[in-house]
Order: sequence, then structure tokens, then C-alpha cells
Amino acid sequence: MEKIIKIIAEELNIKQEQVENTIKLIDEGNTIPFIARYRKEVTGGLSDEILRNLDERLNYLRNLEQRKEEVVKSIDEQGKLTEEILKQVAIAKTLAEVEDIYRPYKQKKKTRATVAKAKGLEPLAKIIIEQKEVKSIEEIAKEYVNIDKLNKEDMQNKDKVVASSEEAIQGALDIIAENISDDPKYRKQIKKLCYREGMVVTRAAKPEEKSNYEMYYEYQEAIKYIPSHRILAINRGEKEEFIKVKLEKPEDKILNYIEKDIIKGDTQFKNMLQETISDSFKRLIEPSIDREIRSDLTEKAEEKAIKVFGQNSKQLLLGAPIKGKTVMGFDPAYRTGCKIAIIDETGKVLDYTTVYPTEPQNDVDGAKKELLKLIEKDKVDMIAIGNGTASRESEMFVSDMIKETTRKVTYVIVSEAGASVYSASKLATEEYPDINVSIRGAISIARRLQDPLAELVKIDPKAIGVGQYQHDVNQKRLGESLTGVVEDSVNKVGVDVNTATPSLLAYVSGINKTIAKNIVKYRDENGKLKNRKELLKVPKLGKVAFEQCAGFLRILDGDNPLEITAVHPESYEATEKLLNTVGFNKEDLKDKDRLEELRNTLKNVDIGKMSKELEIGEMTLADIISELSKPGRDPREDMPKPILRSDVLKLEDLKEGMILTGTVRNVIDFGAFVDIGVKHDGLVHISEMSDKFIKNPSEIVSVGDIVKVKVIKIDKERQKVGLSMKV
Repeated sequence: MEKIIKIIAEELNIKQEQVENTIKLIDEGNTIPFIARYRKEVTGGLSDEILRNLDERLNYLRNLEQRKEEVVKSIDEQGKLTEEILKQVAIAKTLAEVEDIYRPYKQKKKTRATVAKAKGLEPLAKIIIEQKEVKSIEEIAKEYVNIDKLNKEDMQNKDKVVASSEEAIQGALDIIAENISDDPKYRKQIKKLCYREGMVVTRAAKPEEKSNYEMYYEYQEAIKYIPSHRILAINRGEKEEFIKVKLEKPEDKILNYIEKDIIKGDTQFKNMLQETISDSFKRLIEPSIDREIRSDLTEKAEEKAIKVFGQNSKQLLLGAPIKGKTVMGFDPAYRTGCKIAIIDETGKVLDYTTVYPTEPQNDVDGAKKELLKLIEKDKVDMIAIGNGTASRESEMFVSDMIKETTRKVTYVIVSEAGASVYSASKLATEEYPDINVSIRGAISIARRLQDPLAELVKIDPKAIGVGQYQHDVNQKRLGESLTGVVEDSVNKVGVDVNTATPSLLAYVSGINKTIAKNIVKYRDENGKLKNRKELLKVPKLGKVAFEQCAGFLRILDGDNPLEITAVHPESYEATEKLLNTVGFNKEDLKDKDRLEELRNTLKNVDIGKMSKELEIGEMTLADIISELSKPGRDPREDMPKPILRSDVLKLEDLKEGMILTGTVRNVIDFGAFVDIGVKHDGLVHISEMSDKFIKNPSEIVSVGDIVKVKVIKIDKERQKVGLSMKV
């Protein structure tokens, strides 16, 4: 365990004590959000991101140690364990290295070498590899010819017959070729050379066919430089059979390296060993090395893509809510009509309908008349338009329509990713049993404008759609990563226990789906919860779950004003002591004037001195002071608000040099897509983000950011817009 602690500390650049303490907390069953928020003293204030990385590496390294034990045991049972093997296993840093060491000792399927071994040709192989014998190898090999020595039954089995000295020599060389292929030393060096000097080369499988992969029809790039998004694009192109992929390796250097190690001077064995080394490389090593390198490149690219997807999703989930507004959800379509749902500021459905302002019906006047009536009746403030099929046509219709209303109405383009998945889900059926599937999508679009987090948690994170090649990556890893992102987002914001849906509650630290449903059921049967302690009455929510979840659940009109804050019940006593010490009490949190006085007083508190007085950690005290200064504050208020529009831009309206304001919709390896109000998002390439060199676009922008951009290229044929942030 000490070894694991040391490795993690070095990798994450943190103290061994921090790692040790964190592992102890994880092993005790504490969740990452809980550890990040309420155990800062123990971890030294490690962030949720570092804690998740630590947890991930801990699992990997524990699996690695387990595999090492299994491999050592297996080799020992074969009676082949040596000090050298033990040493190699001990210093191995990856599972791939351990498997390379184990390779020669694995139970093999029938190969040319296993057949040769069964014929008793291993001693001959040893003679050849030692290269000491002066006597002609053909003469020596004759001793292994057994055709005259076998009985009639064995003669029928080709796998037992050595008919000639040539056959004996070939069998011995097959054994040598496999031994070379299985040697971890050679495999390690070959991989090193391939990563250093190898090339990824792609060619068209169907040169005459047009596709999205035309840049890869004749393409090559060094393995060490190829970026992750290109790896995933190449993999997809190969899978769809548009391109063929091969790895070009420094073959001469590889063969020279092995020859130098094996061949001992100009003996009778030199030529045959050279041929055997070449055979070992081309027939055995190269195919498996290709697979390993491609798998390694893919794994790293997937990890990068998953990370990007996670960052983007987090920004989307933490988008600023639009509170206190009645919203019309507008789900665009052509033939089947645009689905409309109006919800009030609490999320309650007021009205819903279907209108047909788009092709083929083109009932613009009828749709306008019906919707203007609903806008006046339900006092609509905003219209949320989904960004899918017929979005821009619908936007033009809405832009035109709102000019005719007496109310001040604005519209916003909202990502509708996952809305159709949600509308047909079991959860949507439970929420709106009497409302048609098609209308549920419009409800989801409206509600995700009011509260992105509460709505988006209902959707499979993979369907949110703000990533890069998310459908091509390891779905299990993606799912795990995104679940972590959602958990961190939910727990960062906090959840109103009296209004939250089971799907939102299930992401709170310490609460599973069963407990989430039980909370809602308890709430329905007993009315609103008055304090956090009441949670202990919820079936299956025991003391451990309570400790994990209590600080993340808010009770807005409860018995205790502290329960609208993120202060954990375990710190209530210290918090009240703090308030009393500075001349206040918890009831002052409800009084606007007193709260302002408290805020000013807390700015002058000596945290070091006060933490000793209250017998509480400095980091915990700092968090408590922050919460008391802004009780019930939603951290999403700091996020950029969506751009409200009242008019629409067309591609034809754009001119090079125009300065526009847009919303970042997606951040990828090579840039960011920005919604500037035309049909397709414009691309800000990484080279156009800053005058300084930047390694990653996420250094500059995040999903949801409002940015100023300049139009630098308009491709009307391909409907593409190039943008620059160098304004």
C-alpha cells in the first residue's frame, strides 16, 4: 500500500499524507463530493477533480497489484519463477507490462512453436541460439529425425513426426521465433522505437466515394504527435470502411536491435538467425504490437474525449437558471408540426398545443393567431426554441410573431439534445402520464431553460451531446465519468429536498434511487420536511447516508435558518457559537439589514484565532463564513446568462469583419463552436482564440460562455462560418 500511496502522491503532485488520509476516507465508504466539501482538513483541501483522479488511480493500481500477484503465482506453479522475473514484475508500472512478462508462461493455443516443442526440438533450438557448435547443424539435426523410430499409430500424427533434418531445423527456428516474440525486453524496446519514429498512415478504401474522411484518403502523421481527435476520426473512418489504416515502423532499426542482441559473430547460424528474427518480427511481433499501439492510442484518445465531454457537460449542467419567468417551450418540426408547452415559474404545465408554421403545411397565420392568444393568456415572458430540425425556420417565425404582441417577449435557442430520449422514457411517463410523448419534449426544452441542472439530470448524460466522438469511446468509462460530473454538479449547487424530483435526489451524495423515491414518498405522505434531522425518518436512510447527504440538501422554510446553507449539521454547534461570538444569532440570517451587518462583521474575523477558539478546522471555518455571508445563494448565479434574442440572423446577413456576440455551444480539441444566431454554429479554431499560444481551447472558453467574435470566413456552399476571438 505504501508503494501505491507514493506513486499517487508523485503523479498528482500532492503529499503522501493527503493520499493516505483520502484512501482511508474512500475505504470507509465516503463519497467524493462529501470528502471534497466536508473533509477538507483531512485531505488538505483537495478538489473534487483531484479526488476523482486519485480514486481512479487507486483502483487501477490496486488492480495492477492484484494482477502481479496472480502472474507470480501462476509462474511459480509452473516451477519457472526466478529472482529476475520477480524483479521485472515488481518494477512493472502498467498492466500491459505485466502481461508482456507473463506472455512466455501463458497456456498457448497450438502454434508452430508448440508443435515443434512436442516433437522434442527444444534442445536443438538451444544449440542454435547458443551458436557454439562447430559441427554442421545439418549433422546435429539428423539426430532429431524420428521417422524410423515411431510406431504405426504415431506415424499417422503429423504433429509427432520429424521427417528430415531440414524439418528439425525449421521446427527449432520456430521455437526461437516465438521465444523472441515473447521476450518482454524486445517488445518494450520495439514499442519505444515505434512511438518515437513510427507513423500512422491512412489510405482510401473507396477512393471514388465522397465522405467526411476525405482528408484521410492519403494521409500520414507521426505516432508521437497525432492528436486524440484525429485518432478517433481515423478509427471511425476505418470502422465505416472508408479508409485503411496501417502503422509504419522503423523496421531496419528494430531488426538491427534484436540481431545485435542475439547474433554472436559470423557463424554458420548467422543467416538462419537473421531470417528467424525477421520472421519473428513480421509474423508474430508486428501484428500484436500494431494491436497494442492502436489500442493504447485509442485508450488515450478516449480518455481525452471523455475528459472534454465531462468538462463541457459540467458547464452545461451548471448553466445559469432563469428564475421567475413563464416560459413557452417550442419543439420545432416540419411535417408533424411544432410542439408547444407553456410552464409557469414553478415548472407547472399551463397549456400545450401543436402548430404548423413550417413546411409542408405553412400555416403561419393560424399558428401565429393561436400562440399570440396563449402568450397573452398565460403571460409568457420567454420562448425557448429547441435547436434541432426546423429550428431556424421556427426562429424566424417566432421572431416575426413576437413583434405583434403587447408583452415584452424574448426568445432563446436551447439545446434539445436528449429531449426526445427523455420524452419517451419511463420517468417522463411517470411525470406526465396524461400528456402525449411528443409534447413532453417541449416541456423538457422549457424547463431546461428555467433550471438546466434539474432537467438535464433526467437524461442519460451521454445524450446531452456536448462532446467529441462520445459514441465511439468506451461507454462504461464514459458513463462512470459523466455520473461523477453530474454528482459533483448537483452537490455543488445543493438540492431543495422539498421540491426535488427522485432523479435529482439520486445524484446527491449518499442517496441511491431507492432512498430518493422514499424521500419523495415520505414528503407526499407527511408534507414538507421541516428540518434535516427529519431525513432520518425516511425508510432506508440511515446514519451513514444522513452524514453523506445532509449538507447538500436544503430546506428553505424550515425550523433552522442554517438549513438553507451548505453548513453541515455536524458543524451547527460551532456555527452558532461563531454567530454568538460576533454578536449575532442564526435568526439574523432571515433579516436583510442584520445579514448585511453580519456580512461586514465576518470579513474581519481572524480565521486562525477563531478556529482555535471554536475547535474547528480553518478550512471548515472559512466555508462556514462564506455560507453565512450568502445564505441560500445559488453558485450558478455567477455563470453567464443565455443571450436573449428578439430578431434572427441569416447566413446571407453575415459579412466578413462583422463583430457579433455568441454563446459557446461545444468545446473540442481543435476549437469551439459558437452560436451567433445563424443556422449553423460558427467554428473558432484554436489558432483564432488568442494571440498567445494555447495548448487546449478549454484554457480560454467553456460551454455556456458569452464571447465576442469576428466573422473571418463564410462558406455559403457548405454552410460553414469561420470565427475569430481576436477582436
